Amino acid sequence: MNLRNRVQLIGHLGQAPEIKKLESGKQVARFSLATNENYTDAKGNKVTTTDWHSVVAWGKQAELAQQLLEKGKEVLVEGRLSTREYENADGQKVKLTEVVAQQFMVFGRKG
Repeated sequence: MNLRNRVQLIGHLGQAPEIKKLESGKQVARFSLATNENYTDAKGNKVTTTDWHSVVAWGKQAELAQQLLEKGKEVLVEGRLSTREYENADGQKVKLTEVVAQQFMVFGRKG
């Protein structure tokens, strides 16, 4: 793994992975991951902030994501950041940064 571009997140899945099979036969899974940060503000109030991360998994990792991941599950995702551009339906260029998952681990009990 490239140590210069490495990310590790622990959070909860926002929805079940969306799985697609490409013409090449390769599978891709996409899902969102919410991470929370808790802190106390200057007035002593407890505050929770949530960040949403786009995650993509390819090949064997996509197959595992389809089998193991469900909305709300707590998951550790390890991978690298990737930025890409695409044109949306309105013809506007959109820049997206996502985590390319190289491995993940599901927390909690099975079933």
